[in-house]
Amino acid sequence: MIEIKKKGEEKFEFMLRRFNREVQQSGVLTVAKTKRYFEKDLTRAEKRKSAVRKNLVNRLRRGY
Repeated sequence: MIEIKKKGEEKFEFMLRRFNREVQQSGVLTVAKTKRYFEKDLTRAEKRKSAVRKNLVNRLRRGY
């Protein structure tokens, strides 16, 4: 849990900025966004198809 304490007579805007920076650095938001929706795990065949498709796209992009 992220906790920010006021330093002396620090303004609220500066405290908020420090808090936002701490949240960004901790990665809390990225974890929450990835867990926002439940996604079923891919089967082995689906993973293979996805990898083959990605490989093909990369080859076409590179031109060989």
